[in-house]
Amino acid sequence: MAASAWMTSSQPARPRFDWRNLGIRAASAAILGTLACVAIYDGGWPFSLLIFIGVALLSTEWGVMSTPATPIRTSVAVTLAVLVGLLVSLLYAPRYGVAALVGAMLVATLVLRSVTRHIWDVAFGALYIGLPAVGLIWLRQGAEGFGWTVLLFAVTWAADIGAFLVGSTLKGPKLRPALSPNKTWSGFCGGLLAATAAGVLADAGMGLSIPLGWAVAVGFLGGLATMIGDLWESWLKRRFGVKDSGDLIPGHGGLLDRVDGLLFAVVAVAIARWLWQAGAGA
Repeated sequence: MAASAWMTSSQPARPRFDWRNLGIRAASAAILGTLACVAIYDGGWPFSLLIFIGVALLSTEWGVMSTPATPIRTSVAVTLAVLVGLLVSLLYAPRYGVAALVGAMLVATLVLRSVTRHIWDVAFGALYIGLPAVGLIWLRQGAEGFGWTVLLFAVTWAADIGAFLVGSTLKGPKLRPALSPNKTWSGFCGGLLAATAAGVLADAGMGLSIPLGWAVAVGFLGGLATMIGDLWESWLKRRFGVKDSGDLIPGHGGLLDRVDGLLFAVVAVAIARWLWQAGAGA
């Protein structure tokens, strides 16, 4: 998932990575990564359960971060709206799940408008968390669902790792210092190259039906979405005046800090698959 640390700036005053927490970070990442891989491979109720749990945790973090005065109210509203979308997706079809998600989000804002002035934070939180969740359900479905899901995570992780390694090595000009002072253009380019390569390798390794050109495009766009998602969450944390979205994961911060890029990448890859299946790649 998107490491908030893609890249190290040329200024040493603010270290990007705390090597003292390396053991804790590695253990946390290994445990979460193993659980995710097992659930993705199974694709049945463990996969759905993992998404449901993730939605509840992300909604809780969103409520605390966006509306600290009324976190429970926001968290419950966002969770319920997203769960409605997920249940409809599983029982009927993801396209109906998206419609149900939007409908539940509108109902939640109407119910809460008389008791909170943060209804737009509730609405955005439901879409921010809900659309990728429904996208994950859809992406795992079908004969090639496992391959597409592997491609998604391969691209996301490659963008993260490639950007961190290249940015740490080459450093150079900063990307958007106002949003994240440690991200550099070298890391950005390194992440895109790594994600593109991961898309091609995942396509070949999983035997997907998409041609090389599509695999390159999916890898590139997935990597770009990953890093845009990382920047977006950096902007959100500055808007809400917090350093991390939470402290759920030892050595890493909140779950939202770990999946910020994935939330955007899911949507990008799901759209790419939909376009391919709709005949755009023929």
